[in-house]
Amino acid sequence: MVARVGLLLRALPLLLWDRLDAQPAERGGQELRKEAEAFLEKYGYLNEQVPKAPTSTRFSDAIRAFQWVSQLPVSGVLDRATLRQMTRPRCGVADTNSYAVWAERISDLFARHRTKMRRKKRFAKQGNKWYKQHLSYRLVNWPERLPEPAVRGAVRAAFQLWSNVSALEFWEAPATGPADIRLTFFQGDHNDGLGNAFDGPGGALAHAFLPRRGEAHFDQDERWSLSRRRGRNLFVVLAHEIGHTLGLTHSPAPRALMAPYYKRLGRDALLSWDDVLAVQSLYGKPLGGSVAVQLPGKLFTDFEAWDSHSPQGRRPETQGPKYCHSSFDAITVGSHFWEVAPDGNVSEPRPLQERWVGLPPNIEAAAVSLEDGDFYFFKGGRCWRFRGPKPVWGLPQLCRAGGLPHHPDAALFFPPLRRLILFKGARYYVLAQGGLQVEPYYPRSLQDWGGIPEEVSGALPRPDGSIIFFRDDRYWRLDQAKLRATTSGRWGTELPWMGCWHANSGSTLF
Repeated sequence: MVARVGLLLRALPLLLWDRLDAQPAERGGQELRKEAEAFLEKYGYLNEQVPKAPTSTRFSDAIRAFQWVSQLPVSGVLDRATLRQMTRPRCGVADTNSYAVWAERISDLFARHRTKMRRKKRFAKQGNKWYKQHLSYRLVNWPERLPEPAVRGAVRAAFQLWSNVSALEFWEAPATGPADIRLTFFQGDHNDGLGNAFDGPGGALAHAFLPRRGEAHFDQDERWSLSRRRGRNLFVVLAHEIGHTLGLTHSPAPRALMAPYYKRLGRDALLSWDDVLAVQSLYGKPLGGSVAVQLPGKLFTDFEAWDSHSPQGRRPETQGPKYCHSSFDAITVGSHFWEVAPDGNVSEPRPLQERWVGLPPNIEAAAVSLEDGDFYFFKGGRCWRFRGPKPVWGLPQLCRAGGLPHHPDAALFFPPLRRLILFKGARYYVLAQGGLQVEPYYPRSLQDWGGIPEEVSGALPRPDGSIIFFRDDRYWRLDQAKLRATTSGRWGTELPWMGCWHANSGSTLF
């Protein structure tokens, strides 16, 4: 049996490479160039403001400008890294004004006019600012898959970020009254012009208009989330687009909230020095001589954390566990977990610490081995292994040393290989038996698992031999033998064993 497993492990990548080799050939260079030109024109690198020059020179100069803005090696060549950057989700606001200011600042730097450079203002042209310091806002609607109270909390926190470091103050306007700033979620074309039409997950996630129009628009079809590692973090995008409504353009500073590509939450301050200086140049420092309050991103990692003592946001007629009404991480939500029996019976939510002492909240990936029954948990760069309620390793392990991914999306014990598998973005990792080392040939593309989407939030083998993958409110059923998804749907309404089915009326709870 051991020899057979080893053969499977070595043969699987080769078979999957054959499948990938059978895919259509890579698109031609002319088609890629046209797409790149459309991108550069949309975001302000190829337009009337760029000096006239031969077509090839203008294109090369635009590529150089984009590479510099994106912190890439500046070559002027449309290489693989540049193309990959163009496909990343970003803000839909063009970089035209930002690039002109950035170029001037760099010129000052090389001319050694450092003092003058510091005085450069990174905001829109004169007149595009609010001439008052008390601004009202309204959340017109919100993503369909997220609870309204959690979204409102994220909106309040996003506005608070800017008021902490400036003289601005914000308050939420009544639903029927006027508001200075309006936040709205739209689908597709929403009368902003075809260039601003949303195109579903990926691409431009949102865009906003400078004062004093006071509008920020978000793609309703995006996979929004209010946790750190699932879907697109709505809080970060909210805070970024609010910055535009205040008059800020994009920032060239590394790790700036106002960079064109949205910042990741982490331990560093959420607003960079460039963000703070920009908003203070427009509106001044905090009133009363108070010190600007900078907050690290780790404070904003989970607006959906389950609170067993708070009924807010729960409709009176809604029944069932919390995960029936939102997405979940691994086998947990926040600091709690549920046990779901095959017949659909669901346990009460219980604290993770009650079952596994020393385990932190907001676990990112979890799996149980069908070989020895041990539980494996993953968060950040650390791993835990429990045999029943007792830790096997004593202390959490630093699992990146073995090549494991940082912040994995999901974990799975894969019966055909008798191995643990970790999923991260568009790749997966097979772990060596009994250890935390990644097997040779890995990581590999998730295309090997035909039809399984990127950024899955959980995976679970079923008694019938299938494997269920989860992301947001949807599931995909994988045929182990064929390594491809055979069915998909909404797990809250179509998988009764998940415990989201009303036993009396037969109606769904999702």
